[in-house]
Amino acid sequence: MVESKKKMLAYEESRLKRLEENKKRMEELNLSKLVQAVRTATSPKPSPMKKVKPRVRQEVDRSAVRRSNRVADKPPPNYKEVPIEPLGKPRSYKRRDLLNRVYADDEDRQYAIERAEQLQSEIDADFPSFVKPMLQSHVTGGFWLGLPVHFCNTHLPKRDEFVTLIDENEDEFETKYLALKRGLSGGWRGFAIDHELVDGDALVFQLIESTKFKVYIIRVNQAED
Repeated sequence: MVESKKKMLAYEESRLKRLEENKKRMEELNLSKLVQAVRTATSPKPSPMKKVKPRVRQEVDRSAVRRSNRVADKPPPNYKEVPIEPLGKPRSYKRRDLLNRVYADDEDRQYAIERAEQLQSEIDADFPSFVKPMLQSHVTGGFWLGLPVHFCNTHLPKRDEFVTLIDENEDEFETKYLALKRGLSGGWRGFAIDHELVDGDALVFQLIESTKFKVYIIRVNQAED
C-alpha cells in the first residue's frame, strides 16, 4: 500500500515537471503570439458597401420598330387590319327554336316510315337506296346524320368525300361525308333547315352516282299524296 502511494507521487511530480518544461519551450518559440496572429488573420473582415449609381432610364421611341439587317432597306410593314372580302355569299338560315321542339308521336312516325318504304319500292331498283327516319338530333341542335353502316360499307367511299344531295326540285346541296363515322356533317344542316325537316319525317336516299344522292322527303304532318 505504501509502495503504491510512492509510485503515484513520483508520477505526479514527473508530469508537473514536463508541463513546466513545455511551457518554457512555448515561451521561447513565441507560439502563443503566433496562434493569436493566425486567429486574427483567418477571421472574416466586413467588406465595405459598394456605392451603386442610380440607373437613368432612357426614353425609347416606341414608334420605331426593331428590324434586322435583311429588311433594313425595305419599307416598314403596315399592321393595320384590312377587311377581307368573302369568297361568296353564304346562305342564310333562320334559327330553330330549340326550346319549343315538336316531337312526332309513334303512330305518325311509323306511318311516315311506311309511306317512305312504299316509295322506295317504286323507284328504280338499279340504284341502291335506304329509308332514314328523322330524329331531333338530325334536324335541330347538332345536325348530325348517321347513315346505315351496311350501306356505307357496301356503296360509299372508304375515305372522307364531298357528297351531293339532290332534292325533288333538282336543287343540289354539297355535304361532307365522314367515312370513319359513316355520316353526313358539314352541309347537312343547310339541307335540313332549307327543307324545314322536323322530327318524324322520313327520307328516301337513292344513290344515283358514287357520291350523289337523290333525296325524297315524306312529311310526317302531311296526308298521303
